[in-house]
Amino acid sequence: MSYATMMVPLALGVSNAEPLKVAADIAARFGAGILGVTACERLSLTYGGAYLSGEVFERIQDQTEKLAREAEAEFRALLSPHVKQLEWRCAETYEPLYDYFARQARSADLIVSAGETGPMLHRASSFGTSDIVMRAGRPVLLVPPGSDRMRLDRVLIGWKETREARRAVSDALPLLRMAQHVVLAEIAPVDRLPEARGHLADVAHWLGRHGVAAETIASAAEGPDVDSLAKVAKDHGADVIVAGAYGHSRFHEWALGGVTRDLLLSTRRFAFLSH
Repeated sequence: MSYATMMVPLALGVSNAEPLKVAADIAARFGAGILGVTACERLSLTYGGAYLSGEVFERIQDQTEKLAREAEAEFRALLSPHVKQLEWRCAETYEPLYDYFARQARSADLIVSAGETGPMLHRASSFGTSDIVMRAGRPVLLVPPGSDRMRLDRVLIGWKETREARRAVSDALPLLRMAQHVVLAEIAPVDRLPEARGHLADVAHWLGRHGVAAETIASAAEGPDVDSLAKVAKDHGADVIVAGAYGHSRFHEWALGGVTRDLLLSTRRFAFLSH
């Protein structure tokens, strides 16, 4: 298993340099191609209950097309010197942008994206990374601000007995094989630590059969799982956290916090999420 094609969803009106540079770095390691995708909502002459004059409509349309050209120019300028196989897709759509991006993921093995930039229910100007994670059916690598390459010295797998965690570890195998050190951790109540150790032993054995040696840690829960996992990540100097996304309902994750929400908003390290 490898990554043959990566997709980078590009926001309009901002620089997408960080996910593009990281995608180029990963593409070089795997000999992969990169698909750049952007989209905008198709305008109608009525917007928010108000009527748009032809002049205003054309002005907005021209500005949107200009932003799309700028996004493509940045995509090609940053990647053409380093990646041989490039593909560009740009569309206007009436559907939610995250649905369009998610459907384009049929052409990719891995999505490389910036994380969420604000509260998850207030992002009218973005395509919604969390929605792409939920809908794409592909793993998503979230790039923290200030990154231009991906370090794989130490990778932490946040294990839970869920379908999403199993999917994430399987999806991450190509990266795990490149990692210098892999830590497999489960957070559990004290009375369930023996059970957690059994889970981790099984997963570590499975990883070993795929050429990945993993250290296992069953850690007693002290407060919310998100805090306990963050402590393990800090203690082990994790460059990347691999985790299943949305073990609870999406509203529960937003309202009460949670590992998924923390990773989507993280500015500290890379996060590899599968749903």
